Amino acid sequence: MKNFIAGEYRQQREYKSFTPSLVNRYFVWENPQINILMARAMQLLGELNAYAELIPDVDFFIQMTITKEITGYSRNRFFVLEKYLNLFRS
Repeated sequence: MKNFIAGEYRQQREYKSFTPSLVNRYFVWENPQINILMARAMQLLGELNAYAELIPDVDFFIQMTITKEITGYSRNRFFVLEKYLNLFRS
């Protein structure tokens, strides 16, 4: 991977163009832990995609989940609204 060259510039008439190298090469990770992390990332992306397919309006779903959390807590529990509001602040 260290010796991989992304491509090369070629002169074509009055301009230069970038031609990418083929990426379908065999390579080995230096750290095999990367395979485990990539597999987990792919699994989580699949789950996220499933939620996106099942829930057409994500903003509405989040708002309803927060409302459910607020109204569903009993007197013995403490709900921190600020914790949820911080999720939406950037």
